[in-house]
Amino acid sequence: MASSKGVALITGAARGIGRAIALRLADDGFDVAINDLSDSAEELKEVADELETKGRRVHTFFGDVSQEQDVIDMIKSVVDALGSLNVMVANAGICIMEKVLDTTVEAFDRIHAVNVRGTMLCYKHAGRQMVAQGRGGRIIGASSLAGKRGYNIVFAYAASKFAIRGLTHSAADELGQYGITVNAYCPGATETRLFQIDDAIRQHLISATPLGRTGVPTDVAKLVSFLASEDSAFITGQSISVDGGNLFD
Repeated sequence: MASSKGVALITGAARGIGRAIALRLADDGFDVAINDLSDSAEELKEVADELETKGRRVHTFFGDVSQEQDVIDMIKSVVDALGSLNVMVANAGICIMEKVLDTTVEAFDRIHAVNVRGTMLCYKHAGRQMVAQGRGGRIIGASSLAGKRGYNIVFAYAASKFAIRGLTHSAADELGQYGITVNAYCPGATETRLFQIDDAIRQHLISATPLGRTGVPTDVAKLVSFLASEDSAFITGQSISVDGGNLFD
């Protein structure tokens, strides 16, 4: 087995952007820990099997990032199994497409529990682990184009992704003294299971994108690869768009 660049943990890794990030970081030379909910067990196993074919050490942990004990247990499990935590990718998130007049308190709270609280808990406990290790690290969160410009069809989702930018900037300010960078990626319209919109909206988004297409998960994974690398050592507190130059950005 080739020497490792370190250990990367990716939440929400069973499919879509999380899966693409896990595979890319394995290609980059990281040993990889992957997380998702237990109802995604079959898909997560497929990702684990693919990672192992790349010759990397792999660890799987099922848990809900919105629950603090699950996040504490996840970090401990990764460190026990793989020896350290060097890159934390807080990718897990959900989207409920509702306008402001239709958004229920239940939907609003659910989105914020996963997207905002889940990201906060990953930042907090990964940050504590990296500080204790004393070797710096990379923390990377999942914001969105909707975290830079609100859309009426994703009222609560947009609010949660704006919040992740705030968490990212604040954590970067605190953790920089320990050599830990904190950044976020902000995908535009990207072809994943979450991206369920009608053709009229799809075409509207594409028409506002100079590159003339929607994104794919590997577009985001390439940015995360850079943010996890030594080449990004002097970049922190940034929320970087991966959106084809979307004119709404």
